[in-house]
Amino acid sequence: MDISDYKKYKEIYKKLMKSEFRAKFQLNNQNKEYIKNKGINKIQNHAFEFIKTRIKPGFIKNDGKQTPIKGHPVFIAQHATATCCRGCIQKWHKFPKNKELTDEEVEYLVGLIMFWINIQMMD
Repeated sequence: MDISDYKKYKEIYKKLMKSEFRAKFQLNNQNKEYIKNKGINKIQNHAFEFIKTRIKPGFIKNDGKQTPIKGHPVFIAQHATATCCRGCIQKWHKFPKNKELTDEEVEYLVGLIMFWINIQMMD
């Protein structure tokens, strides 16, 4: 991640944390242990996999319900970062809802998820 990415993620992170709903999501000790055991690279791979399969397509039959609210740390991060469904992504990140995401948009979303996870791991 270069400095411009960091600034971009920090800016949206600050906005997201002003949302009472988004700010309530936190990694618990079990989530943090899972990340430590798997390694941050494996977690990032999971994030790419989840975004590519559940979020990237132009049409998602169960949009708004495709990301569980708990369980995997990436799912929690997706809710915290408004990357959980295309409706939230359109609202917060301005990517059109009924259009397949580009590779660059996927990279941005995963980068934001990992930015949030790394902040959580410092607590």
